[in-house]
Amino acid sequence: MPKLGIFSGNEVCEILMQHGFVRVRQRGSHIVMQKSTDTGTITVPVPNHRTLCIGTLNSIIRQSQLNKELFIR
Repeated sequence: MPKLGIFSGNEVCEILMQHGFVRVRQRGSHIVMQKSTDTGTITVPVPNHRTLCIGTLNSIIRQSQLNKELFIR
């Protein structure tokens, strides 16, 4: 399987917005994204850093319930 790409916080937010997430608020360097579903609301905090660590990116992917292939470059 190909490796995950290196993304900034803004790039991850753009991908999330393309899949139905909305930027709800920002406090300091963290942006909170939300998406309403039939079963509830998915909330994902995204650090607004130049590069996100792989572990942080994996956590965002898991919380957002999006396909990991969207984050491969």
